[in-house]
Amino acid sequence: MTDDSRPIRADMGPDGLKLDRERLGRKLDLLPPTAPVVVMIHGWRYAPDFARDCPHGSILSLDPRPDDRRAVSWPRHLGLNGTAGLGIALGWNAKCDPWRAHWRAGRTGAALAEIAGLVHARTGRGVQVIAHSLGARVALAALSQSATDHITRMILLAPAETRGRALAAMGTPAGRSVEVINVTTRENDLFDACFEWGIHLGLRTSIGQGLGRRLPNWHDLWIDQAQTLQALAALGHPLTAPPRRICHWSPYLRPGTIALYRALIEGRLAVRDLPLNRPGRRWSRLLLGGRGWQPGPDACHT
Repeated sequence: MTDDSRPIRADMGPDGLKLDRERLGRKLDLLPPTAPVVVMIHGWRYAPDFARDCPHGSILSLDPRPDDRRAVSWPRHLGLNGTAGLGIALGWNAKCDPWRAHWRAGRTGAALAEIAGLVHARTGRGVQVIAHSLGARVALAALSQSATDHITRMILLAPAETRGRALAAMGTPAGRSVEVINVTTRENDLFDACFEWGIHLGLRTSIGQGLGRRLPNWHDLWIDQAQTLQALAALGHPLTAPPRRICHWSPYLRPGTIALYRALIEGRLAVRDLPLNRPGRRWSRLLLGGRGWQPGPDACHT
């Protein structure tokens, strides 16, 4: 097969990881030593080869369908063209009810750990990860099955995982060596609440509300807060104001967000330079001025 700029496709299925290892090896051999290798992981309601919900034809593609309003090309905007950086698109079957998707996400962590091991064995370098929603659960689940430095950085977007599981993952050898940027926003409060109550019966808190504890290698980035936006703009990364009060996809749909992640991935921006601000009050994006939110044109629907 002719090599091109498309990401390496990797899929987790009933029989484990499906991956073109020969193409991966060729692309890694041609990659400059300082170029990043980035594993991209989707969240709920995507599934490989599932009609319009295949992630490889959507957010993990260089050329998503133009009529998909939630699809922005992660590899294109992150500069993962196979030369400046290599993208690996990890797909898994999340086209199901949220309970099965939650279970499958944890199981898919083994596939990410395997990919990271293959890359390290071939090149001696670690991979970076960018993941949305339940894809963050995949990413964190991989830490307990990964060796130290196989995964160097994770950028988690509106993540769907609990504080307890995240802290356990960060306590592993791989967790103590990884750098995590937890990108969260009060626009995701409704989705966090559905995750907490629908999956965990209200007994667990989502890391969408922050980790709840200070760790030296974990950074909560609240992109809905005015102080955060001002600080990011001063660093040369202005983000537009949140256009909607409720939206699960704004951490990658808002203009300026993916350029910020690319700067982190390429090392042009250090995590230590990111702003540290307290989160806003929970539900503050819905209860503006004490008025309850009403469904309308500012709702970001699935």
